[in-house]
Amino acid sequence: MKTLWKVCISVKPVALFDLDGTLVNADHLHYEAWKHMLSPHGIDLTEESYRTDVMGSPNSLLLKSLLKGLDEKAGLALIDDKEAMFRRLFVKIEPAKGLTAFLDWLSGHGVPVGVVTNAPRANAEHQLHGLGLVKRFPLVVIGAEVARPKPFPDPYQVGLERLGGRAAASLAFEDSRSGIAAGKAAGLSVVGLMTGMSEAAMLAEGVDLAIPDYEDPRLLPFAAKRLGLA
Repeated sequence: MKTLWKVCISVKPVALFDLDGTLVNADHLHYEAWKHMLSPHGIDLTEESYRTDVMGSPNSLLLKSLLKGLDEKAGLALIDDKEAMFRRLFVKIEPAKGLTAFLDWLSGHGVPVGVVTNAPRANAEHQLHGLGLVKRFPLVVIGAEVARPKPFPDPYQVGLERLGGRAAASLAFEDSRSGIAAGKAAGLSVVGLMTGMSEAAMLAEGVDLAIPDYEDPRLLPFAAKRLGLA
């Protein structure tokens, strides 16, 4: 008589967070660094152009769009200089309002968390150290280190896989169009942080909830329901 074995895969709800504009509002520093670096090349980057054409995009894509007038070597050097300038500017920045209390709430309910970002690893590590969040986020998925960065779902799929998460019961926290698209394509419910986009714009992009910060009274009931904690 044959013995039948049932294989059970442990899946659970997880919460995955973008970094810039989501864990911390530092997009103004990115804008300042980009504007400074692009000005000598005759590019006057406006805040609106930054939000629509730059924010959330991987550097590999910006090299082909924003910096298409430069050869690849010069473009890569400019990007490296921009990121170094951003890290110099990133001092005495606080985590997003209400974030640490929300992370405590997730931890108290046993919900694993991770960071999923298109930022270079040097930036991500610098910011997490500066924010005092390194121990909070042992998992950091970098878009350039997986098959395809945001707006593709790959970074979120990798985050779910490494945390043993189930997409349908998990949450992504995002602030940009590319991030929202990536989270939705990976099958997660997406909470939008309105640090660079309006509520109407975020809802139009497909977020399930748009909030100004983590103290929004709608967040905990929403998260509890989506994570299966209600």
